[in-house]
Amino acid sequence: MSDFIENEEVEEGSENYITLTDDNGEEVSFEVIGEVEYQERYFAVMLPFDEDDDGVVILEIMPSDDEEMGEFLSIEDEELLHSVFEKFKSEYKGEYDFE
Repeated sequence: MSDFIENEEVEEGSENYITLTDDNGEEVSFEVIGEVEYQERYFAVMLPFDEDDDGVVILEIMPSDDEEMGEFLSIEDEELLHSVFEKFKSEYKGEYDFE
């Protein structure tokens, strides 16, 4: 995954599915399964549509004045990723079963 992902497109009919264009111009589609606030920052927890990838993707949601175009930032800090995922699991307990 690229370091920076931009240009959020919400597909018609569902606010839970987005297609992002990475900084290499490649489109990647995700199902957003939750949003988490952690240390006054907001994060999207997503599952990629790629059948070969069964992992969760967590990206920081960057504020934008344009509601239809958002920016997401990849997280390199493993401790932050772990903390955000643990908070997600706590907030969405019972809705999803993660190992």
